[in-house]
Amino acid sequence: MILGGDIGGTKVLLGLAENGVLIAERRYASADFSSFIDLLAAFLTAMQISPAQVHGGCLAVAGPIADDGRSARLTNLPWIIDCAELSRRFGLPPLQLANDFAAAALGAVTSSADQRVTLQAGLPLPDAPRLVVGAGTGLGMALVLPRVSSQNQGWHIIPSEGGHAAFAPADEEQLRLWQFLHARHGRVIWEHVVSGPGITAIHECMNEETLPAEEISLRALATAHDKAYRSLELFLAAYGAFAGDMALACLARGGVFLAGGIAAKLLPRLPHSPFLTAFNAKAEHAAIAAKMPIHVATNPALGLNGALRIAQNKHSR
Repeated sequence: MILGGDIGGTKVLLGLAENGVLIAERRYASADFSSFIDLLAAFLTAMQISPAQVHGGCLAVAGPIADDGRSARLTNLPWIIDCAELSRRFGLPPLQLANDFAAAALGAVTSSADQRVTLQAGLPLPDAPRLVVGAGTGLGMALVLPRVSSQNQGWHIIPSEGGHAAFAPADEEQLRLWQFLHARHGRVIWEHVVSGPGITAIHECMNEETLPAEEISLRALATAHDKAYRSLELFLAAYGAFAGDMALACLARGGVFLAGGIAAKLLPRLPHSPFLTAFNAKAEHAAIAAKMPIHVATNPALGLNGALRIAQNKHSR
């Protein structure tokens, strides 16, 4: 039995897998617990299992992991997760820690066909890199490389801070947005534009109105006659340009996967939005971009699934 977890400042998903199959999953509100130890104790009690039944595990953490990989501090919660302490407290085997977006990236590229929606079929190359980008509260990015052994196919995950690359405006409207954000932040990065706060900032720049990203999105999805529609169009054009530039940088012919909550929520609009046009607008390299498959990962448990796969891969060696 393998233990997996996706630990964030708002919610925690914990699950158990046996022989590669998820057999139990629980969701908890992070604010309901003073520490991860208390939360894990509640989970083990609810599952009615002995720690001796757990043979390995991985916890995906939304926060910096120590250089030795044995402890982590959550960014938006006063929790420290210490693998040695968890082993002492519960009698668990040594657990792995992983970056939360790295785990979500692995969950995305290994998702089944019914857990993704294809925006562009492309001409995928099975041994080529996969790129995972995810707009949400921030802008995550990771590169996933296939690693084939004589026994099975594995994956090598390369986390990235591509969302902190400098934002490059593509037209006059985006240039005005850059100027608006430059006055606020100084250096303007892609995460300032392609994220939930980015949607709010775009709408504020274009309409002098401050609204939550979710309300802007709902208005834009409801009708093309609301001024929020134009804000969302600019956001999707920027999202497509960023994803296309990053995909070109690593030649992601294995596929580009959109993770994060925003893409799934905007799925009704994505296929006919400026996203694909901006993704493929790569001048002399447009033909390369058009060959890259683009998928939206729709499973909300990507991080948990990725953490379980990381643990299973180590345990099976």
